Amino acid sequence: MSETYRTKVFKSGNSVALRLPKGLGVEEGTEVNVVRESPTSFRFEPVDAPRKTIDVSGFWGKAPGIKLAPREDFEERPSTIAAREAAARKAAADS
Repeated sequence: MSETYRTKVFKSGNSVALRLPKGLGVEEGTEVNVVRESPTSFRFEPVDAPRKTIDVSGFWGKAPGIKLAPREDFEERPSTIAAREAAARKAAADS
């Protein structure tokens, strides 16, 4: 048993687009492959969903009070040292 839906192809930028009726049950954001079976016949196949990954960007700052280990594997930049010393001299001069 097949259902028939009528829709219209329209221009979208430099492409043509086809709206699929909600009644077809295709979820928003679904990726599909379009297979041309003949000049006027097409078949739509869903693309296998990519493996889901965990987004850890939202975890930053979720451990209040945590003390990070000091980084001793690099030396400070000379410009950073000079800026810190200049700020200390200015603070001393303003006092």
